[in-house]
Amino acid sequence: MKRYAALQQVAALVTADDLVVISIGTITNEWYSVMPSDGTIFLSLMGGVVPFAFGLTVSLPHRRVVAIDTDGSFLSNPGALCTVVNEAAANLTVLVIDNEMYEGVGGHPTHTSRKIDLERIAAGTGIAVTGTARDPETLTRLMTSMLADKQPGFLNVKVAPGVFRDFPPDKVKFSDGAEDKYKFIRHVERQEKISIKPPYVRS
Repeated sequence: MKRYAALQQVAALVTADDLVVISIGTITNEWYSVMPSDGTIFLSLMGGVVPFAFGLTVSLPHRRVVAIDTDGSFLSNPGALCTVVNEAAANLTVLVIDNEMYEGVGGHPTHTSRKIDLERIAAGTGIAVTGTARDPETLTRLMTSMLADKQPGFLNVKVAPGVFRDFPPDKVKFSDGAEDKYKFIRHVERQEKISIKPPYVRS
């Protein structure tokens, strides 16, 4: 299963009411092309996806949050799942797109290319609902169930190496991190009818 195809399947299951946190790397352009929504925050920090997503679940417990991480990024901070378990973040689903390498910086192998099983790590922390998807059918079945069960979920999505680059012209991501941040903030403000960061007014 290719990563781009897996992301297309995930995007088909995520709704406009959901919030998505996505990892740094070439995955960002692929996700933007399949779901160019202001409801996605694109992080530029290894290991930050699960903690950031957890913060959203605490702040917005009525809203589903989907964390889309990569194996390299997730392995930088697997302990974040302990907080998810202890605080029972029922509205959080964590996906780790696992190609067993740091593909964006030369293809160096990650630990999952050898003996490390991310689903077992998640289950070991106490995540009650875990799974591993190696084919499209399993991905759709497990993702659909996890989004609906109102429990913290962890899904390891095994994908083949390869970066998709043939994006339609209107689905190419040009924004930077600062612009993405403000788009996301304004999106949440509109959803929740609240003010998070009022516009700056020069005195």
